[in-house]
Amino acid sequence: MKKLIFLLIIAALAASFKNQDLAINDPIPKHDSLTITSKYVNEDRVVNIWIPPNYDESKDSYPVLYMPDVGIKEDFPHIANTLGQLLAQKKIPPVILVGIENTERGRDLTGYSEAEDDAQYCPLTDGAKDFRGFIVEELMPMINKTYRTSDKKGIIGESLAGLFVMETFFYPTQNL
Repeated sequence: MKKLIFLLIIAALAASFKNQDLAINDPIPKHDSLTITSKYVNEDRVVNIWIPPNYDESKDSYPVLYMPDVGIKEDFPHIANTLGQLLAQKKIPPVILVGIENTERGRDLTGYSEAEDDAQYCPLTDGAKDFRGFIVEELMPMINKTYRTSDKKGIIGESLAGLFVMETFFYPTQNL
């Protein structure tokens, strides 16, 4: 049931992109920003958190939708504003969006490869494993401690982040 809810959210987001200008011109919505010093990726990571409009007036706990490789100057405003529109239209249930700004996409979003040709695009370091560790072991506990979250969570991504999401579903030990 949890996966179905997030598949519906993803489908609604995809449908909302149809017929919209995808340029990053959306106004930056009200959000929180946190910086987490990570032992997994050995650097500070900025995350942006958008909460549903009724969050402060309710006592409810909310599912969390994690989105790697998305910052304030990237797709975070568009996705947060789209979620706000879908909520206002009662097309999706309320959800918290956590956008993870990235620093080294090729390192953090790709898994291990022995193919030498892959090195021209991304390092062969298996950085996705460490980035996944950051999300599971450091970011999720911080979000759960700071916000009223339910046990439902999901992850979405496009392009290289989409590869990371697919690998995450197949990774044997650190599923989100």
